[in-house]
Amino acid sequence: MQKLNFIPYSFRFKNSENKVAIFDEVRKKFIILTPEEWVRQHVVQFLLQEKSYPKSYINVEKLIKVNNLNKRYDVVVFQPDGSIFLLVECKAPEVTITQQTFDQIARYNLTLKAQYLMVTNGLNHYFCQMDFKKETYVFLQDLPLM
Repeated sequence: MQKLNFIPYSFRFKNSENKVAIFDEVRKKFIILTPEEWVRQHVVQFLLQEKSYPKSYINVEKLIKVNNLNKRYDVVVFQPDGSIFLLVECKAPEVTITQQTFDQIARYNLTLKAQYLMVTNGLNHYFCQMDFKKETYVFLQDLPLM
C-alpha cells in the first residue's frame, strides 16, 4: 500500500479469500484492505496515538440518514455526553480533495452536528471547526485535544 502522510503505525494483516485484510481496532474485526480503508485505519491510529482520543469514543463506518438517504460516515469521535466532537471523511489517496468533498461532509454534519471536521486522502489533511451560528467552518492547523 501507498505511504501516507502520517507517522508509521503498526497494523495486523491477514489473507482472506485471496484478498488482504487489515484489523480494525475499533470494529474489532478484519476489513478488506482498499486504498480508502488504508487511509481510514491510519486516521484511527492518528486519533488514538497522536490525539489520545479514547477508543471507546470512536465509531467507524456507521449508517446515518441524510435527507432520507442512507449514507455511511467514515469516523466519528463522541464526547462523554454523547454529542459528536469530530466527524472524519476519508478518501483514497488518488482522490483529490475538492469543494465537493467538503460539501459532502457538511451535508453529513447537518445531521450529526460535530464540532470539528477532518477531511483526508491520507496525503492531505484538512481540519475545520464549525461555526453553527454563521453556518460556516474555520480551517485549523490541527485538531484540538479533547
